[in-house]
Amino acid sequence: MTDTTPARLLKLLSLLQTPREWPGGELAERLDVTPRTIRRDIDRLRELGYPVEASRGSAGGYRLVAGAALPPLVLDDEEAVAIAVGLRAGAGHAIEGVDEASVRALAKLEQVLPARLRHRVSSLQNATVPLARGDGSTIDPRTLTTLASAATGQERLRFAYRSGDGTETRRQVEPYRLVSTGRRWYLVAYDLLREDWRTFRVDRVSEPFATGARFTPRPLPGESGGGAEDAARYFARSMAGRQPELRLDVWFAAPTEFVVARLPPTLGVPEPVPGPEGENPGGEDSGSGCRLRSSCTDSLEWVALRLALVDCEFTVQGPPELVEHLERLGARLTRAAGAPR
Repeated sequence: MTDTTPARLLKLLSLLQTPREWPGGELAERLDVTPRTIRRDIDRLRELGYPVEASRGSAGGYRLVAGAALPPLVLDDEEAVAIAVGLRAGAGHAIEGVDEASVRALAKLEQVLPARLRHRVSSLQNATVPLARGDGSTIDPRTLTTLASAATGQERLRFAYRSGDGTETRRQVEPYRLVSTGRRWYLVAYDLLREDWRTFRVDRVSEPFATGARFTPRPLPGESGGGAEDAARYFARSMAGRQPELRLDVWFAAPTEFVVARLPPTLGVPEPVPGPEGENPGGEDSGSGCRLRSSCTDSLEWVALRLALVDCEFTVQGPPELVEHLERLGARLTRAAGAPR
């Protein structure tokens, strides 16, 4: 290869990753080479694992098709910035479905972004005001990428941590995995000072710093295989021990499909049933309702809010503390609506 060949191959690959078929003559014109050179470059890309398909005839050309493996992608500046901003926006708000794999992708992308593009990504994000979620779980994506990179690279972390009562502490940990609940991110890690495993809410972490000191991951208590599934099980056990379990029994005056589309899956999946004691408090046909029977360790305030956001009539059969909270909340909202203007 000549010195210009690698640059030409990258430019050719960038063109082929556009979802269209490129005539050989047009590719040769764009790259200022002969059609014969294009054919040789196509062969080189195939040798590197890129599945380039050729069609014959006067209207034939080349296009990149899906292969059995994922070869490296080539992104131009605008594409790289768009992907980084999108991943930052999703990861920073713990959107359901944006899990640890997405955060790892963001960490890898930001690691290789040139300084000029990192500045553009930061500028775009700083100039954008996200719609508030209302639960205080907004996270600086740089914190997430620092934690993810340290966990992947098995590198010890230092950070400041604010507990639920506002106490500020400094922690040094061996990060194991990030866990997303759909509303918040948590870090499962071994706390070196306390010599025990801990889970940390990432929105309470600040000033994370990877120390550079490597470590061999310890086995999680009660787990043997290691990996993301073990971390999720450990996290679930840890959280179950912190908050009292709520055994939900809720009837909705709406079809199951309607409720499922609006109810967080962490609260469970309702089943179609008639209304409580054969009556439908919403005034609808009794056959159109559904009933949710599940357990969760979320706060009363959050569960009450999510039930109300389903946007249909519903009746809570239990637990009693949720019924009492909804009564107090309903009375407060009624007073607010009747306040003098």
